[in-house]
Amino acid sequence: MRGGLLLAAGRHRRPAMGKMALETKSQDEYFMREALAEARQAAMAGEVPVGAVVVRQGQIIGRGHNCREKAGDPTAHAEIVALREAGQRLGGWRLQDCTLYVTMEPCPMCAGAIVMARVPRVVFGAADPKFGAVGSTVDLLRWNPWHHDVAVSSGVLAEESQRLLQEFFERRRDGKDLH
Repeated sequence: MRGGLLLAAGRHRRPAMGKMALETKSQDEYFMREALAEARQAAMAGEVPVGAVVVRQGQIIGRGHNCREKAGDPTAHAEIVALREAGQRLGGWRLQDCTLYVTMEPCPMCAGAIVMARVPRVVFGAADPKFGAVGSTVDLLRWNPWHHDVAVSSGVLAEESQRLLQEFFERRRDGKDLH
């Protein structure tokens, strides 16, 4: 522990690989593909390609992708956009029976929003060794002074998520048109 934050080195809760876990893996991949579609929309708009969906009872109730540049809003991360839409759709801020799928590990701001929205489960693709707050640099979802448990599954379609990010930044470095 340093400064009250648990340094986690990538440890995440993983389900056992029984029949239920295989069904969950298939469902996780399906919804992560939906988040990847959102990430591709961000890339086409010249935004960092991160996408997210919020799922409740097998239905997507919130979608989002990074739109900080377009919105001129530093909080317009994919997770925040998707959480806002889900809250509006449900008519409240508590997302207690939802799962958030996001293509890249949430940052500290987004991890805080996840806790504050009472989201019980997060599934992410690529780790973020620079700003990741769900195990890479700190683990705000396991550090638990709020008494809100968040189950985390990481690495779902991580290669595809990472490839999308790498291609985006390679094109940006090369000065190629991102649209």
